[in-house]
Amino acid sequence: MVYPARCTLCGAVVDSDFGLCGPCWRDTPFISGLVCETCGVPLPGEGHAEAAHCDDCLRMARPWSQGRAAIRYHENGRKLILMLKHGDRHDVVRPAAKWMARAAQPLLRPDTLIAPIPLHWGRMLSRRFNQSALLAQGLARETGLPCCPDLLTRFKRTQSLKGLSVEARHAMLTDAIRVTARHRGLIAGRSVLIVDDVMTSGAMLSVATQACFSAGSGEVSVVTLARAVKDA
Repeated sequence: MVYPARCTLCGAVVDSDFGLCGPCWRDTPFISGLVCETCGVPLPGEGHAEAAHCDDCLRMARPWSQGRAAIRYHENGRKLILMLKHGDRHDVVRPAAKWMARAAQPLLRPDTLIAPIPLHWGRMLSRRFNQSALLAQGLARETGLPCCPDLLTRFKRTQSLKGLSVEARHAMLTDAIRVTARHRGLIAGRSVLIVDDVMTSGAMLSVATQACFSAGSGEVSVVTLARAVKDA
């Protein structure tokens, strides 16, 4: 009665904590139906037995096996990301983890280890938290799978990737991420699920995947809260 549950997006009173009101739920671009098997982008048409792939994934090989995302990076989807990333709204993590767990269901294996995309220590000092690590830990709670928040380490601080071509992003991120030395034995032959807040070109996820393979991991999949879509 004193602190009624509020919509995570607009602040309207709702029935339970960490949820969305009806209008905000309606206007949030959740991804459902047919999606690209590799990157999770929504595709036109109905689901079918064979895995479908978007044009980008057909043109550019991805190092990971499967990928999913919960929402499109558009309108309310973008608002949620910015609230978490730059607004210190950690309450976004709880509903986001539920949505990501639902989207990632086809990717989960009994031995899957969940790991976030890391932040460089310099950026960590200024931001004070890693939003991808918060999402990874929330996803672990939802799925019951183990999470290693520092499985990956970012050795090279790079400038913003916004506006760069896919090739330029990959070139800038070369050797930027490695498996933390003390955790190399943890992923030997084991499936890994890499978590990030947003996927745009996929360059960061590619570098992280290759780092896992270099350390002897098994199959690698990826899941993000949001997926940037060209026509959004």
